Amino acid sequence: MALLHDLGDNDTAEQREKQSQYLDFLDDENDQGYYAEAVKHMIKTQQQRLIVNVNDLRRKLPLRTKCLIRSAIEEIVLFQNALREYISHQAPDFADNFDEFLIGLEGSFGSHHVTPRNLSSIFLGSIIAVEGIVTRCSLVRPKIVRSVHYCPVTKKKHERRYTDLTSLSAYPSSSVYPTKDEDGNLLETEFGLSTYKDHQILSIQEMPEKAPAGQLPRSVDIIADNDLVDICKPGDRVLIVGPYRCLPNKQGYYTSGTFRTVVLANNINQLNKEVSTVDLMPEDLQRCQRFSRQKNVFEVLARSLAPSIYGHDYIKKALLCMLLGGLEKILPNGTRLRGDINILLIGDPSVSKSQLLRYVLNCAPRAVATTGRGSSGVGLTAAVTHDPETGDRRLEAGAMVLADRGVVCIDEFDKMSDIDRTAIHEVMEQGKVTITKAGIQAQLNARCSVLAAANPVYGRYDQYKTPNDNIGMQDSLLSRFDLLFIMLDKNDIENDTEISDHVVRVHRFRPHGEQDGEPLPIITNADFLSTKMNQTKMDDENESGQDIYEKYDPLLHGKRKRNEKFVTMSFMRKYVHLAKAIKPQLSQDAIDIIAEEYSKLRTYDLEQNDLCRTQPITARTLETLIRLSTAHARARLSKSIDVVDAKAAVEMVQFSHFQKVLEKPGKRKRRIDDEDDEEDEDDEIEDEMDDDDENDVYALRFDDDDKKPRKSRHIDQDEPMDIGEQTTKLTTKIEVSMTASPLTEMPDSRFKEFRQFLYKIFREHKLSSLNMDKIYKSCEEEGKSKFTRAEIDFALAKMNDLNQIFISNDMVILI
Repeated sequence: MALLHDLGDNDTAEQREKQSQYLDFLDDENDQGYYAEAVKHMIKTQQQRLIVNVNDLRRKLPLRTKCLIRSAIEEIVLFQNALREYISHQAPDFADNFDEFLIGLEGSFGSHHVTPRNLSSIFLGSIIAVEGIVTRCSLVRPKIVRSVHYCPVTKKKHERRYTDLTSLSAYPSSSVYPTKDEDGNLLETEFGLSTYKDHQILSIQEMPEKAPAGQLPRSVDIIADNDLVDICKPGDRVLIVGPYRCLPNKQGYYTSGTFRTVVLANNINQLNKEVSTVDLMPEDLQRCQRFSRQKNVFEVLARSLAPSIYGHDYIKKALLCMLLGGLEKILPNGTRLRGDINILLIGDPSVSKSQLLRYVLNCAPRAVATTGRGSSGVGLTAAVTHDPETGDRRLEAGAMVLADRGVVCIDEFDKMSDIDRTAIHEVMEQGKVTITKAGIQAQLNARCSVLAAANPVYGRYDQYKTPNDNIGMQDSLLSRFDLLFIMLDKNDIENDTEISDHVVRVHRFRPHGEQDGEPLPIITNADFLSTKMNQTKMDDENESGQDIYEKYDPLLHGKRKRNEKFVTMSFMRKYVHLAKAIKPQLSQDAIDIIAEEYSKLRTYDLEQNDLCRTQPITARTLETLIRLSTAHARARLSKSIDVVDAKAAVEMVQFSHFQKVLEKPGKRKRRIDDEDDEEDEDDEIEDEMDDDDENDVYALRFDDDDKKPRKSRHIDQDEPMDIGEQTTKLTTKIEVSMTASPLTEMPDSRFKEFRQFLYKIFREHKLSSLNMDKIYKSCEEEGKSKFTRAEIDFALAKMNDLNQIFISNDMVILI
């Protein structure tokens, strides 16, 4: 058998000279000896491919490097022939094991380091380094290289070699499979003696974060052979080096003039799984350490998230925890405890849900955006598709697989069907996508956080119904969300004034030096174009990148306090990147607080009887507390999770589950109209049920009839005559029993018991208004000793006076 590196008589001396130059480059024992040792390791490990750094080749043979990158097909064949000749001298027996030895390239390729969007016809025939994310992978198929046939009549063997346009060392041969010899005798194929090679087709797409807004992402096909198959799977971020070649679309003996372009891979590098998008310098580490020493570091970072959005303090804290993430753990038995934090935002229209999602998309180093109406279950996870060219089945990655180690932002989450939402259950808890379809069984990594935004079932939040009725999702899905926030559009004159002033100031703001009518530039960051480094970005903001806090602008920041500062976006990215590298450990005090508060949450959940909780409190809530505590400790750059971290996590979970922060026993309840708890206000039923104060302060309310504000009153416990007067005034509207005399006083415990019972009646009938007769009848069904007519009338009158109900024409309307 003739060796591939043998040159014929017609070959020029120039080709012999080129091959000898490559041979001298490999034989560097007299120099550093790097590639001589690499060839020895290659022979020892029985490998077929040698990886060569073009930077080393550029220093020794600059002309050959230039020709190698621009005229890839011819030069690579000469390089591989030189490698075979060198191996033949080192280990002749090993050289006979392979028909050919392969060269893989790495290093810096300059302008030939491109993305699928930058590929054009000028790169055809040259070496390129293209990076992207794998979206489709075909099955690994054997591709015949040499077939051996036996003729039973002549007792002779025949062999044929097959080459196509993907082969570098020979021209394409005929693909006709021989069945007869020259004399017409039938041939039998000896499959055991034939030679095959592994063959796989990949498709990579440009990075989602690098694709221009409003344009479809570009993709390119990759052909991988031999040892490069099955190196990557859908969702992996890779950098592939190889010749860029065109394949004609030939139909019969004619071609349409258009060509299909592919990359013939000779080296595949997986980019770092961990997101690394910032370049930290020693000065940056010092600034981050100084910044972490202040007491309210978590509040400053949370306030700096989406400063153009007014309010939503707890939600911004939760988003900061999601960006920082918890600590992922793999137990010895293979069980994975996820560290990703999932958040669901449900609320009325125009409460900045989508704007918060857009900010996370711009802030997170790796994020993928999708919508509920434009996504399906397989579109979010993975799908098995049919390749029209080869007829094979192949895997196609979905949005969650593409966002591995990142964030998936799903807007209009309520528009998805229940079947599609069920498909993401495994991803949200296990971080994997299991596919068992069409003979393909695979597991794809989808370790991502989910940030979803949805509207209530009725379009707007109905405060006369429970949170579960408004959300309209299964508990099996809600329990997988660590935090669920209900965002209400409340009528508050003071709050509306602050929001309008903030929005107008933001619209008036213009960056320094911007001309009138000038479009805002899209800031693009330069990349280190090398395969030897992980993908990093350079900060273009040379001056502002050194600043921790944003400079004060009266239009953008408005009337803020002197001690309120906002950190810059560049510093935020660096700080979050540094904080995610810390792995804090739970302290014993934090463990005790988390365990104690979890049991209290479970007890409080049972007492409320599903009236006010937004999602079920399960064992996953306990893991949520641990993840949030870890994220809070990372914000402080602390190596241990302390009491302050556990308390902050408990506070966020309480506000998420009950829309308020629970007070410890023995402390006075917060007033509803307290200015510090504007976001804790909620006109839902649960706020009325948990008002245990003897002295109630209630804010402005609107009646359904005249829509006029009813001013708040303060009812003193020492003035029982006021309640009695209200009771006597309502006797004309309420049918009072002739035998029962009207009460002038009722114990608090008895009044609270009746109020709970009345809310229970409203829930059972699923109505917001009831007739007085139904209330009397329900009390009688409970037993004669439940409540007397006088107690019912007194309690209803008192609740009417407290603006908890409204009585009109024998109808009790729940406010």
